[in-house]
Amino acid sequence: VQLQASGGGLVQAGGSLTLSCAASGNILSINFMGWYRQVPGKQRELVASIDRTGSTNYADSVKGRFTISRDTAKNTGYLQMSSLKSEDTAVYYCNAEVSTAQQIGTIISHYWGQGTQVTVSS
Repeated sequence: VQLQASGGGLVQAGGSLTLSCAASGNILSINFMGWYRQVPGKQRELVASIDRTGSTNYADSVKGRFTISRDTAKNTGYLQMSSLKSEDTAVYYCNAEVSTAQQIGTIISHYWGQGTQVTVSS
């Protein structure tokens, strides 16, 4: 399984960006997907997550500004970011818990996508 994150870039404060995380491989289901972000010298933090039922959670710092969603048919998750602030500048990573079909049965594993840089200029 591979996760491919995309959509980062440079945006002015107050602007919007949408990140995508596409999963590929022998996937039965994506049970959980989360978006994390990290700035140099700090720990990676969970920004938003969505589970198999569609239930979402957000960090307090992004509530009301970010929206996480998923397209189960495409095995793709999205993070819509609006009203961006300079403090949102970070490398954003997607993480997913994925069920795959293996010869021995169903295997559940966690995967990380490569980071995508989001830079918000003030």
